[in-house]
Amino acid sequence: MKVIGVIPARYGSTRFPGKPLTDILGKPMIQHVYEACKKASLLDEVIVATDDERIEQACKLFSATVMMTDPSHTSGSDRVAEIARKTDGDIYMNIQGDEPLLDPGNIDLAVKPLLDDKNINLSTLKTDIKSIEDLFDINLVKVITDKNDFAIYFSRLPIPFTRDPGFNYENFKHELNREKDLLKNFYSQIGLYVFRKEFLMEFTRLENSKLELLEKLEQLRALENGYKIKVIYTPSSGKGVDSPEDLEKIIAIMKKGNHAD
Repeated sequence: MKVIGVIPARYGSTRFPGKPLTDILGKPMIQHVYEACKKASLLDEVIVATDDERIEQACKLFSATVMMTDPSHTSGSDRVAEIARKTDGDIYMNIQGDEPLLDPGNIDLAVKPLLDDKNINLSTLKTDIKSIEDLFDINLVKVITDKNDFAIYFSRLPIPFTRDPGFNYENFKHELNREKDLLKNFYSQIGLYVFRKEFLMEFTRLENSKLELLEKLEQLRALENGYKIKVIYTPSSGKGVDSPEDLEKIIAIMKKGNHAD
């Protein structure tokens, strides 16, 4: 089976324009992501998918494989699906282009379920939430799973709600600060999605779902339409860049040489 990793990268961003080309220790952010992907053992090919010539030219400078895609795409999955239509692969991974601390081992963890089980069409990863700040960060997606490690729900808010500390939101936060062990009940999703090609084509033809539009999380489209998402645990979390403030934290971590937290 041929596994292709696709890194959707667009220049326009309301909160952080030009994010993929932001310099991190002498390299554009997209280069850090691409190089991490190339270290994964289960990816046969890595492609940057963009609609911006500035990103295309930057990628060519570090010899990345890059393909231009339709600028009208509204999601990363749509951009990955276009690449899938143009290439000969069996499994496609949607890799966030704003994760310069991406662990190559996590890529392999996410791909493996589709190689091992032909009935799994979509997989992703989850990891521990380590702080109250992260738990209440709406940019960090939370996930709950069933006993077979399939997703029940994804949300930008803390899920599941822990009833014991109290009945309202403020008490919830207060008790979590007091009882750090309660954090063990929460997991965040890591932004890697692995699709079987046929399912990717089907998924991107579906209309945007109600919960997807409310939470701004496209994986909810799969759940609302009755599809299963396998969720694999990893202790290695990494960090994404959603704002210039996040970038400062990433640079500090990279200077220390600690890419796992």
